[in-house]
Amino acid sequence: MSDSPLAQTVAALQPRARTELAELVAFKSVADPAQFPKSECEAAANWIVDTLRADGFQDVALLDTPDGTQSVYGILPGPADAPTVLLYAHYDVQPPLDEAAWDSPPFELTERDGRWYGRGAADCKGGLIMHLTALRALKEHGGIPVNVKVIVEGSEEQGTGGLERYAEAHPELLTADAIVIGDTGNFRAGLPTVTATLRGMTLLRVQVDTLAGNLHSGQFGGAAPDALAALIRILDSLRAEDGSTTVTGLAADATWDGLQYPEDDFRQDAKVLDGVGLLGTGTVADRIWARPAVTVLGIDCPPVVGATPSVQAGARALVSLRVPPGTDAAEATKLLTAHLESAAPWGARVAVEQVGQGQAFRADTSSPAYTSMAAALRDAYDGEEMQTSGMGGSIPLCNTLARLYPDAEILLIGLSEPEAQIHAVNESVCPRELERMSLATANFLRSYGS
Repeated sequence: MSDSPLAQTVAALQPRARTELAELVAFKSVADPAQFPKSECEAAANWIVDTLRADGFQDVALLDTPDGTQSVYGILPGPADAPTVLLYAHYDVQPPLDEAAWDSPPFELTERDGRWYGRGAADCKGGLIMHLTALRALKEHGGIPVNVKVIVEGSEEQGTGGLERYAEAHPELLTADAIVIGDTGNFRAGLPTVTATLRGMTLLRVQVDTLAGNLHSGQFGGAAPDALAALIRILDSLRAEDGSTTVTGLAADATWDGLQYPEDDFRQDAKVLDGVGLLGTGTVADRIWARPAVTVLGIDCPPVVGATPSVQAGARALVSLRVPPGTDAAEATKLLTAHLESAAPWGARVAVEQVGQGQAFRADTSSPAYTSMAAALRDAYDGEEMQTSGMGGSIPLCNTLARLYPDAEILLIGLSEPEAQIHAVNESVCPRELERMSLATANFLRSYGS
């Protein structure tokens, strides 16, 4: 990493970054009151409000978004004639899944083997700390060279669209010349990367009913239609024999011609068990960045422990479909809904409910902001050239911002490299990545301001 005075200041700020990240990780800010109290999200939002005010931000506000959550907003004025940069992160997190499977408590930032472990450490509480560290370093070296807006979303992981709808109703709020989304990450630790594309997504809840109530499997099994078996058949129809996604009417043959993802590296990053094959055909990059992918996120059915000998009257699943740029998420929702309904065996009744939806996104990597970011990353990563990759995940707000502010340059960076294991147990952030990406952000703001 550069040994410039700015880099030295960023390095000196790392103990503070760790302390604040630990405080923020401690909030169980899962934006689903069925899993964690809403007060945890409110406390996290208030922590951010207090931190922004302490750092000199003006007009700091809690925004009550239409989905019942809160986003945090603030402005840090720069020179009057300077451009405006919007910095984005989110403070809500995925649930910790099986807390017993974590090697340390998920909501307690724990250092182990050179990494900091905790839910949200990389996705995306660490993104907020990255932004704050960059701004603090710049203050010590001549001040903030741009006008800065910060928006920290409270429900990104739920895909409920609260901030998108709020922005649409208040379009003047997030106007900016450049927008830095701090919610992606490097292709791998040490390789500076910007994300050029994001897959969109649709999230559906499918309910299957066949009987008025559960029946004794000995007395009725063999003739009584089993709702759980019907659901399994419906879900199985979403994949071909090779495991590729097959939603009737949805194209699944696009290719990716950018940075490639070697299969051996992917197997290691994904921790695929020996002897287990990967899904689909084509390159790994084709499969995870350029094609649709269906995932069954959960099934409501009796657990093995305590199960009774019953034919199930009803069963339910949560199904996610990721779609690449060029595919309209609303159309994909219609196709997936029709597929689920038509795949039902035995005349089983199927009800499909949409839970969330977001459009795919493609950035303009030829814009001047990307030239500034390339130089910023090169300095922070000891001369390594910036790479451009896709990301299989979704950030629904990106398309809303692109539509509201068509002249704004949108860049996607962050801390979620493969070892971070975001959304999984033992999520972590690499402190070295946090330091270098904080410096890169500071470098970018300085360059963009000039």
